[in-house]
Amino acid sequence: MLISPESLAVIGGAIALAGGLAGSAIGIGIAGSAGAATLSEEPGQLRNVILLASLPMTQTFYGLITLILILVTVRETVGTIGGGMGFAVLGIGVITGAAEAFSGAYQGSVCASGISLLPKTKGRILTNAMMLAVFVELIGVLGLVFAIMALAMLGLF
Repeated sequence: MLISPESLAVIGGAIALAGGLAGSAIGIGIAGSAGAATLSEEPGQLRNVILLASLPMTQTFYGLITLILILVTVRETVGTIGGGMGFAVLGIGVITGAAEAFSGAYQGSVCASGISLLPKTKGRILTNAMMLAVFVELIGVLGLVFAIMALAMLGLF
């Protein structure tokens, strides 16, 4: 049984979302673990811990946006999308999913480092930790931008 190009495209979108979900879950888990340790030492840092621990959540949104763009694209081009186009969109989804997964996981590591230093610096590390986490966030943003550009270059968007 052959897989239709539309199905391949939708699988690509699902992989993009799965990568975002996995990256966010791993990143939040890493940062949250550091947050629990920090809060046992200094409960007054709760606001800062929540702020830093929630940063890896954005990769889920990037994966969801990619999935929505692909679903809308496939719905509008049903019947005209060729076999090669289905594989192309699948590839876009795989690359975007990988970008979101790695970005979310490593952003969680950066945030965990910042969280662990909150008591020692009395919270002054917050801005610096957020700036460093934004550098890793950029990879997730670029994954979404890549997906949009690639879909547009294929003439699907």
